[in-house]
Amino acid sequence: MKVTKKYLDELTYAFIGCCINVHKELGPGLLENVYHQCLIEELKYEQISFSSELEVSVNYRGKEINSKLRADLFIENCLVVELKSVKEIQPIFEVQLLTYMHLLKAPKGIIVNFNCLNIFKGGQKTFVNDIFSELPEK
Repeated sequence: MKVTKKYLDELTYAFIGCCINVHKELGPGLLENVYHQCLIEELKYEQISFSSELEVSVNYRGKEINSKLRADLFIENCLVVELKSVKEIQPIFEVQLLTYMHLLKAPKGIIVNFNCLNIFKGGQKTFVNDIFSELPEK
């Protein structure tokens, strides 16, 4: 599958739908790991391919460093997801996601905070980078 802006937008829409389904079922107030495990089941149900707890490599001066960085989800090898269950999304979470996007060469990323009343309105924040801007529209 060729990654285009349209494809990424459709994938994002499908992924947010999965998050909404999990949130409708569970509501806010649980630990991040519970949402993560349920979201894995939802992604399997929707037949969306993903990697969970993907180790993110850091290459420094030509040497791979054991950084122990892990992205919560990497969907279809192009969408990085960081899951949270916190009072509010902090700027450091945004920096973390942008760094993972850079290291994984992913054009798009999403932070999803399950500790909210509505995932669609205020429970998620989407980011794109220069890789996204270079993708074809369709």
